[in-house]
Amino acid sequence: MYMPSEAAGQQNRVPSPFEQISAKVRDILDGSRGSHAWDHTQRVCRLCERIGPPEGADMTVLRIAALLHDIGRASQDAANGAVCHAEIGADMAVSIIEGLSLAPKQMENILHCIRAHRYRNRHRPESVEARVLFDADKLDAIGAIGVARAYLFAGEVGARLHNPDHNIENTKPYSIDDTGFREFKVKLIRIKGRILTETGRQIAEDRHRFMVAFFERFIAEYEGNC
Repeated sequence: MYMPSEAAGQQNRVPSPFEQISAKVRDILDGSRGSHAWDHTQRVCRLCERIGPPEGADMTVLRIAALLHDIGRASQDAANGAVCHAEIGADMAVSIIEGLSLAPKQMENILHCIRAHRYRNRHRPESVEARVLFDADKLDAIGAIGVARAYLFAGEVGARLHNPDHNIENTKPYSIDDTGFREFKVKLIRIKGRILTETGRQIAEDRHRFMVAFFERFIAEYEGNC
């Protein structure tokens, strides 16, 4: 039987660092564009939970870094990509993690994971945890979820459905020509080859196969061939 004393104990329980950070991140991401909102962070966390253990990751570091990896995203979106959300996010994370019971090396690693998770920046993932987070974030950009997110983002920036009359290499991000197919051609098709962990590569194979088949069908239907 659930006794009143037990209820009092639950009320007095100190939230774990993960729970405390989760609440803060949800507040930070409130109102973010759907393609990088709280649900994206949750999916990345779940992928880290799947990839991290077989890769030997420090799961405390990895879980916290996964929660915080996109907290700077709103700044990048507001600047139409002119600033790096990974750099900004790492700076924002300092004040969030400084009060946690973590070793200095763990704190440094968390900040490194955040800085190094982005597909396009100068930081390379050096630690196991950074490589796992990098892979988890990229895996959420391919497969069925990746296709859905590509079109969600295209809608967020006001892009058209497709732009067959434009050379994709000459089109710009955050523009009317930043279509789901453009995202596939300039970025998503390359992700499988950049995955860093063995566990991540196994997941990427299946997701990549589905995504390629989808866009082949998309072009065929757009051109009226099926």
